[in-house]
Formats: sequence, C-alpha cells, structure tokens
Amino acid sequence: METSFVDYVKICCRTGKGGAGSVHFHRDKFTAMGGPDGGNGGRGGHIILRGNKQLWTLIHLKYRKHVIADGGENGSSANSSGKQGHDEVLEVPLGTIARDAETGEQVCEITEDGQEVVLLPGGRGGLGNANFKSSTMQSPQFAQPGEPGLMQWKILELKVLADVGLVGFPNAGKSTLLSVVSAAKPEIANYPFTTLVPNLGIVRYRDYKSFVMADIPGIIEGAHEGRGLGLRFLRHIERNSTLLFLVSCDSPDIFSEYKVLLNELKEFNPELLEKKRILGISKSDLMDDELEEEMRKDLNKRMKGKNRVPVIFFSSASQKNLQQLKDMLWEQLNA
Repeated sequence: METSFVDYVKICCRTGKGGAGSVHFHRDKFTAMGGPDGGNGGRGGHIILRGNKQLWTLIHLKYRKHVIADGGENGSSANSSGKQGHDEVLEVPLGTIARDAETGEQVCEITEDGQEVVLLPGGRGGLGNANFKSSTMQSPQFAQPGEPGLMQWKILELKVLADVGLVGFPNAGKSTLLSVVSAAKPEIANYPFTTLVPNLGIVRYRDYKSFVMADIPGIIEGAHEGRGLGLRFLRHIERNSTLLFLVSCDSPDIFSEYKVLLNELKEFNPELLEKKRILGISKSDLMDDELEEEMRKDLNKRMKGKNRVPVIFFSSASQKNLQQLKDMLWEQLNA
C-alpha cells in the first residue's frame, strides 16, 4: 500500500536562459540615422521554493522529476527590455531542506509560511547596444547574449516541525498516546513498525492553548547505522523542541532501554541530547502502586548527571496521569 506521506524527493531543476540584448538604432520619419536604442534581454526564469503551512508532505513533487523554467525574451528597439522568463514556484511544507544532490551541501531551509528562496537562479539577460554608447563609441554594433540557464539535481527533505516528539521502540505506546490526547488517528496494532510515517496531532491544553505532538516511527538499536527504519526518520527528531521518551512498564530494564534510545540519538546527532527530555513509562495501568514506587526509586538511583530527567508513569488506556503529562510537557515547552 502506497503512503501519502513523502519526505524525500530528488528533482532535476533547469532554469531559463536569459534573453539577448538588441542591436538597434533609432529610426523614424524625422531621423535617418539615430543613436543606439537596443533594449536589454529579459532574465531567465528562476526556480523558487515557497513555504506553505497547509502542506505536510512532498507527495505533490514525487512524480515531478523535471522542473523547467521559461527563458527570457530578447530585447527590442526603443530601449524596450525583453520580458522576464516565468518563474517556477514549488510550494513545500514548512521544515523542508534543499540540498545539492552531488555535494550534499544544504542550499536553503524553509521554516515560515510564505517564505520564498531562489533554489536555482535563471540566466541574466544580455545588455542591449544602448548600454555601450560612449563619447568614443557613438554607434556600438554589438550587444550581449543572454546567460545560459542552469541545470542541477536537487534533493528536498522534509523534517517534521512539532513541539513534542515521541521517541521509543516499536510498540512503546506512542501511537496510542497520540490518538488519545489529540484528534490524530494513527494506525495502531500489537506488532512492531505499525507506524511507518510520522503522524502529527494537535494536543489541546488548558484555557484553549495547544501544542503539536509528533509520533516518530519506532527506533531500534542500530537505527543510526540504517537498521530498521533507520536514518529515514531519525532526522524528524531534530525539529522537535521537547522529546518525550516512551518505555513500556513491562520492559525488562526500563533504564537500559532509555539509554539505548539516548545512544541512538547521540550517534545520529549529538546535539539532540541538548534538547529537553521527559521519560514517560507507558501502560502503567498494568501494575500496582507498590511496583510503580519500586520502579521509580530504581530509576532515581540509576539516573545521574545529564541522564537525570523528569519521570512520569501514565496509561493511555485508562488515562492515568495524562493531564499531569500534558502539564509537564507544557512546562518544558515554555521553560
């Protein structure tokens, strides 16, 4: 089954050629041999990226492998400049990064609605002969040709913009949590990798406030090396302000699982460890208060230094401590 979420496309961009400048001399019924009046050629069309907050995927560009802008028109008489080539504007979701396909170098980043960036410029139009007139050259017989357009392959990558990113192994309860605290309806089932694309949900908070939560597909050990869903979705975590690590209460070792998740993020991008973090123990309706207290004490004992983060036991099924979880997330987001 084909997904409607596309976060990576490779496109061939070809900008328009600049129009040629005109070689022309003024003539009318009163002037037999006037001065030069050749106009400039028009600029070739650019290829432009424009941010659109209504979009959340690059699927509209998936099958558009070639993007070609129009060439500029040639200059003409009476100092008339040629018309500029029509720009090709590609609307993209916020969080889109453009890279050069050959070098991998980042070209630009779109983070605001309506933001426009020239991905690849069109060729400049040539100057007409009127521009070359001087005291020593009264009748220039030449003009500039227009610059050729450019052709380059570009890569567009989408990194989901969200306030809170859910990080955890498959079946940690991320999709269930998102479905309970927001109107999002991710696919939920009792087997690994149910979630194959990031899901976004708007979480309503007290007094008509809200924040955006992203369910990132499950990480496995070795994800930074490309195992499982690997690098494909780790990059989405880079855009989240706060990370909510989810570990199921039936895990053999909650702290060790949390450390593995931390290590995967560190190996992918060490800067991710600078983000605010909360450790949520999901499915805690499956245990009694005594066992929960023992787990809490064990976690407090093993967490030291930078590894010490706020811990909360909650259940999406019974909605235990869900409001307290929202309070913690809101406090982190606004710290």
